[in-house]
Amino acid sequence: MGDIIKGETGDWEIVMGLEVHAQITSKSKLFSGAATDFGGDPNEQVSLVDAAMPGMLPVLNEECVRQGVRTGLALNAKINKRSVFARKNYFYADLPQGYQISQYEEPVVGEGEVQIDLPDGSSKAIGIERLHLEQDAGKSLHDQHPSKSYIDLNRSGVALMEIVSKPDMRSADEATAYVNKLRSIVRYIGSCDGNMAEGSMRADVNISVRKPGGELGTRTELKNLNSVRFIRQAIEIEAKRQVKVIESGGEIVQETRLFDPNKGETRSMRSKEDAHDYRYFPDPDLLPLELEDAYIEDCLKSLPELPDEKKARFMADYGLNAYDAGVLVADQETAAYFEEAAKAAGDAKLAANWITVELFGRLNKAGTELSDSPISAKQIGELIGLIKDDTISGKIAKDVFDEMFETSKDPGAIVEEKGLKQITDTGAIEAIVDDIIANNEGQVNAYRGGKTGLLGWFVGQVMKQTQGKANPGVVNQLLKSKLDG
Repeated sequence: MGDIIKGETGDWEIVMGLEVHAQITSKSKLFSGAATDFGGDPNEQVSLVDAAMPGMLPVLNEECVRQGVRTGLALNAKINKRSVFARKNYFYADLPQGYQISQYEEPVVGEGEVQIDLPDGSSKAIGIERLHLEQDAGKSLHDQHPSKSYIDLNRSGVALMEIVSKPDMRSADEATAYVNKLRSIVRYIGSCDGNMAEGSMRADVNISVRKPGGELGTRTELKNLNSVRFIRQAIEIEAKRQVKVIESGGEIVQETRLFDPNKGETRSMRSKEDAHDYRYFPDPDLLPLELEDAYIEDCLKSLPELPDEKKARFMADYGLNAYDAGVLVADQETAAYFEEAAKAAGDAKLAANWITVELFGRLNKAGTELSDSPISAKQIGELIGLIKDDTISGKIAKDVFDEMFETSKDPGAIVEEKGLKQITDTGAIEAIVDDIIANNEGQVNAYRGGKTGLLGWFVGQVMKQTQGKANPGVVNQLLKSKLDG
């Protein structure tokens, strides 16, 4: 179900398509040998090709082609055996050639499909229109000097995959789920690191509103959104803006807009060009790219188990529900961590619960990534083993887990050091139960008079005397036997 905006004239529906730019994982740029490392000093990673020096000719980077094809295959998309690089002509200070080498009518990847999982447990297929290869532009720096703009060409010529969706999304939830899924896929196969903070992945959102089921409205493009949080905020703000404009008698202008997260608004950047404005034509310096079946087959064989396949396996082999399986396969590191913990624990469902609830909760609070977790997958398995063999209770296990998170010590060592072993000796527990019953005649009579809820009070007294180490099952059984007898 899509987001419905309540306007003064009734309900409005959002319609969206996304263009996601993903930087290809490669040591050099799309058409030159310059490095692609993030964080270099300005203009330190610029070849004569990137700077558009006269007479310089582009040479296609084969690794970038391979990663583009692998990504297309991972998106269940058609691989076009013939594709053509074209010049997209426009002037901007950080585009030294005066054009961007991209693909237009004949991209390397055609139509495909991505399945997204939504917060309500449902899933939806989002169509992929195309994936094409193109070079990135440089960067204009406007905050380095009071009256001048500086140009950094380090990103000029960096290889990008532009993944264009069909206008199949109807809510911010769907758009963010789609971006997260794309990010997961490209990281699984290693074609992009998905680091949105460093600009390795960014999204443009094409958005319009209409009466539910009505004709498509005029769209605007929200440019260069570099976090999932900003994508969500920008969609919600821009959709409401469009409804307000239309309902007040105005018209939506086809334009490119920027999102300002500090002011919580979108603002006009420039009128939105149509394809013919760019005067696309095949690049005369680059021959058409022609792929053989064997090459495509090799790319297919190189793919790992993808998120959807892994999710289905986790549900089938480990008995996990769709939500837990989806969380655990979101990235390969988490999935591998879970499988190691499940193997060590001998109980996949308990392992999933401890990871998604206890571990992720503490990692989020500490602002720590799983890769830096102070608790290993094997240690989680060992902790679950201590619960299953009744060495410790589930309640004590959480205290042990806190200690593990602080110290990285093994759970068994913490239990020994702190004397936390569960009391399972029925005789010892029975003596404590008898003592509590004998010394609390009023509560005993109240329980036997019908206030059976007092059983919890008695359990609490036993746990208090045993410092929480009595086996809860044994305690409950003994108390019920003696109080009901």
